[in-house]
Order: sequence, then C-alpha cells, then structure tokens
Amino acid sequence: MASSSPAIKDLQRDLEAQANILSKIQKGNHVPLNLSLKFQTLTLFLSSISSLLLLTIRADISKNHQVRKQYTIQLGENELVLKELDLLKEDANVYKLIGPVLVKQDLAEARANVRKRIEYISAELKRLEGTLQDMEDKQNSKKESVLKLQQKIETLQSGKSNS
Repeated sequence: MASSSPAIKDLQRDLEAQANILSKIQKGNHVPLNLSLKFQTLTLFLSSISSLLLLTIRADISKNHQVRKQYTIQLGENELVLKELDLLKEDANVYKLIGPVLVKQDLAEARANVRKRIEYISAELKRLEGTLQDMEDKQNSKKESVLKLQQKIETLQSGKSNS
C-alpha cells in the first residue's frame, strides 16, 4: 500500500524535525517575540502534517477494505464453482472459457485449478487482514501522537498567554 511511500516518509521526517523544534521552544522559559510568528507557523505546520498523515492512513485502510471485499466475493464465487464441480459425475464434460473460446478441460484438472484459486485468495485475504491490522495500529499511534502534540501546543499557548 501507499503508506510506506517516500513522500509519506518525507512528511514523517519533517514532522519529527518540527516536533524537535517545538520541543526546543518548549524548554525555554518564554517565547521571544521574534519566535512568536515561527511558533504559530510551526504549530500550523505540525497540525497540517499530522492531519495529512492520518488522512493518508485512512485512505490506505479504505483501499484495503475495497480489495478485501473483492477477494471475498471471488472466494465465494470460487467456492460455489467447486461445489458445482463436486456434483458432476467423473465422465462429465467441463469447459473452460479462454478468451472467446470454450476449451474442454479434465474434471480433475478443473477442480485442482479452482482449489488453487481458493487457496491463493484465502492467503491474500489473510495477508490483507494483517496489513489492515498494521495500518489500524499505525493510525491509532498517529492519533495518540497528534493528541500529545495538541496538548503540548495548548500548554505552550497557555504558558505564553500567562507571560
């Protein structure tokens, strides 16, 4: 998925760099007037980056759900085909559609092909489930970091207003 793309990694590095700057500002007793504008810009930047990262993760989760839905439908269709093939007698004629042509196929070969497709689709669904869990964990982690960042910003702003 797109969650590990270079652009997102760049955004994450920028976010970490800006968070480090914010931490340095926070360690001072007060924010000098010339840093006030930088502080406001920094908080807007951090807020924007964090929101963008969360939106990207949510988009990836949505894509994952769509792909899983398609695979689930395909799995159901293939299981239905396998049940139909199991109902046939061994001497029944089975045809496979290849492009615009129906080609005769051995019943045992057709069953084996459908079973392989079912195995493949099932494995993909398990992989997608693991990926989804990782993305949800990442989303929760980002939400927590955004909340912590917002709390730090509120603390700094309240400290600044008290000065």
